[in-house]
Amino acid sequence: MKRYIWLTMLLSCVFFFGACNDDDVDYGTSGVVLNAPTTTAIGGVSATLSTTFAKLDEVRYTNAGYCYSTESGPTIYNATVNGTIANDSITATLTGLLTQKTYYVRAFMVIYEGETVYSDEITFTTTEGTLEEELASYEPPTYDDNYSSIADWSYRSQWNLANVHDPSVVLAEDGYYYMYQTDASYGNAHEAGGHFHGRRSQDLVNWEYLGGTMQSLPSWVMTKLNEIRTGMGLPASTAEEADFGYWAPCVRKVKDGLYRMYYSIVVPGYLDSTTESWGERAFIGLMENSDPSNNDGWEDKGYVITNASDKGLDFYVSPTDYENCYYKWNAIDPSYIITESGQHWLIYGSWHSGIVAVELNADTGMPATTLGNPWADGEVPAEYGQLIATREAGNRWQGSEGPEIIYRDGYYYLFLAYDALAVPYNTRVVRSTSLTGPYVGIDGTDVTSGGSALPVVTHPYKFADSDGWVGISHCAVFDDGNDNWYFASQGRLPESVDNAIMMGHVRSIRWTSDGWPLVMPERYGAVPQVPITEEELVGNWEHIDLSYSYGTQKESATMTLAEDHTITAGTWEGGTWSYDADNQILTANGVELYLQREVDWEASPRTTTIVYAGYGSNYKTYWGKKSN
Repeated sequence: MKRYIWLTMLLSCVFFFGACNDDDVDYGTSGVVLNAPTTTAIGGVSATLSTTFAKLDEVRYTNAGYCYSTESGPTIYNATVNGTIANDSITATLTGLLTQKTYYVRAFMVIYEGETVYSDEITFTTTEGTLEEELASYEPPTYDDNYSSIADWSYRSQWNLANVHDPSVVLAEDGYYYMYQTDASYGNAHEAGGHFHGRRSQDLVNWEYLGGTMQSLPSWVMTKLNEIRTGMGLPASTAEEADFGYWAPCVRKVKDGLYRMYYSIVVPGYLDSTTESWGERAFIGLMENSDPSNNDGWEDKGYVITNASDKGLDFYVSPTDYENCYYKWNAIDPSYIITESGQHWLIYGSWHSGIVAVELNADTGMPATTLGNPWADGEVPAEYGQLIATREAGNRWQGSEGPEIIYRDGYYYLFLAYDALAVPYNTRVVRSTSLTGPYVGIDGTDVTSGGSALPVVTHPYKFADSDGWVGISHCAVFDDGNDNWYFASQGRLPESVDNAIMMGHVRSIRWTSDGWPLVMPERYGAVPQVPITEEELVGNWEHIDLSYSYGTQKESATMTLAEDHTITAGTWEGGTWSYDADNQILTANGVELYLQREVDWEASPRTTTIVYAGYGSNYKTYWGKKSN
């Protein structure tokens, strides 16, 4: 009999522990032993687990299952799932997991009127999964767009995309997207941390704040400023460092191990402070870094270019005489591109006579032609650039700035910010087969010779049940290396809420069949792109005619698509619709609308929806989203 009991205990030890040195199981103070879980099935968004346990007969428990997290050491205060208990084992399936993510798991048992007992920890990694699984488990971003409560410098670790203005984005070798920006923030919180602040992200949704890349005014600025002032017969500047502006950086990867940031420094004051004269100049400078993950590794390379005038030394122009302004080219808002043939070009300009292009030395990043004095009588010195875009030929003061240039599929695309930034700010795009133009809009207008650019790609807007957004421009346009393109910009809340709120916006771009970029109306949230079926299109949509209207927040109106392919409500009521599922193009009232799954940022709680953007035959822009 004793031999039988001893063999039974030995087999139990082998079953629960794999080996046993003692005749008795050590139940500790809890009276329970939980073995480490094993995975019996792992999918893209789920995993099935099993655990064996042993307990003393008198021990009672109230609950048992699994706790799990993406960080080590999960407890019952993390995510949990209750298990099914049978034959001294606990089984359960975890659902709603993220694909290709590593999870830490422990089995638990809550003892009646006692402690919670945990097993040893295991890890598993979910598989790639299907798009349908990913969409079913997708969780939209939860951060608040009105970030005023965390705008202060002390909350910077929580900012994510709060306090973003004039962003520039580059995809680096380490797989991170790095974003840099103008020194502007709610309540000037950025002043505590240097200039040209950076942040980074791997998914374009969650951003880690990095801080300033430049800690003080570069020494070359005052040296170059006073060199120019001496040549103009002016005394040395007495400008204070705190009054300089740090605006609109542009960052590009030149090659592995080399990144360049062109940036704007705006000098305060006037050319002649003793009498009425035009305002001081701006400079574009250059920094380089071998690794942007080292936010302190940006090395200043100095002066690149400054404002240029065709008025010689006749700078006694009233600072409010905009139509007669002293400078013709304004050296802010740089954009940088390396052409298909390997040429390096700097594109810049803001609010003066237009946007200009300057060829650069590829090795140094400096102008390819030596710069002379930035003034001449009757003409701008040629080495300061050639005009590539102007809103109105001959107009010395025009609402266009923030150029961004990219190359795709045979065309150089030039994105332009139009109008005042507080509310009216909107974005246009033109294109050319040559970097120096002529740049032509979708309507055929040659904006190199002078003209209003079309199409409109962003504009102040408002979907139902929301405050909407204004001031959406000065963009960065970039891709992931696989022809997936994105549009980043500031977005401001309307004046009725707080127009000083500047949230960073990232949106997907789709390209029309004839090669024009369409910026999606809802912000990017990494929503799994499950193919959109025709059945999903039936119902109500929030439709916006996004055509240009200065300072107007364009509001949505209901459009209804019926099952019989008619449009039964909205501006296009009485029209028909059809769907090209292969290309995800909805044709409504003859207009091709390009579809995509995105976050419904206006819903509470946020969820996913379907959005569209398209250009009409009359060059109007349309945005919309499916109502939830």
